[in-house]
Amino acid sequence: MILGVYWYFKFPENLYHFKFFSFMQGYGGHTDSLAELETKVQVDDIKNFLNRLEILKAKFPQTYLQLKINGNQVMITIGDDQLFDYYFQLAAEVEKLLTDQNAVLLDEHIPFEVQYTKNYDPEREIFWTIEHRFIQMTGSDFRQNNAENFSIRIDCNLPLVCKKDCISDLAAICREENLSVFYYHDFDFNDQCNLMLFFTNGRQYKDQSIDVDINSFGTKIRDLSQKYPFRFGHFGGMKYYPLNGPHIELMVDEDYIIKKK
Repeated sequence: MILGVYWYFKFPENLYHFKFFSFMQGYGGHTDSLAELETKVQVDDIKNFLNRLEILKAKFPQTYLQLKINGNQVMITIGDDQLFDYYFQLAAEVEKLLTDQNAVLLDEHIPFEVQYTKNYDPEREIFWTIEHRFIQMTGSDFRQNNAENFSIRIDCNLPLVCKKDCISDLAAICREENLSVFYYHDFDFNDQCNLMLFFTNGRQYKDQSIDVDINSFGTKIRDLSQKYPFRFGHFGGMKYYPLNGPHIELMVDEDYIIKKK
């Protein structure tokens, strides 16, 4: 499973600049539509362009690409539930091909008759059924450059005397399981503490994306619960909700992950 920094509702304004592609935001909730980068263009040599585009797409195996073709005109759509950096990198490379082909951007309001469609699906993807009920998958509100973050969240409580060693062991598990970000919120009271733990990664680039085996990670967390007397969930009511922090143990791309106060 890919975790980390992505875009869905808003465009990364200060990171990428496109001449041809437009950003189509996703709509969550009931509609649950994809976020997309889309363009409609006319090129000089459609056959040459499609051949070069297919070669380029093979270098971005984790991405989805759709082409709707009418003569030497083509509508290009790059989309997913989460647009990681490598999607925008693909769009930037496609724009270079379009420039080489003397592409002309077509008016989006002009009707487009589709003669045929080509779909290039991602070469992933193991569909992860999460085996551990204590694992929650969570997004975030907006961070730097409109980024969001896809993370694992685990709520637990344990005796305060065990807290330091348990946090250290959690950081070690992260290093073993390809997780480069670990931070937490806490609330200490009497001899107990409530913890809200977050695990994720940073920005995901072509040739540098990190795949996390979420069930392997969950199994190690389950094993850790046998070492320490901690329980999943929080102890007490809202009075003891863990809002102190964030306390950072492992971090990359902090401005895209942690909300500044």
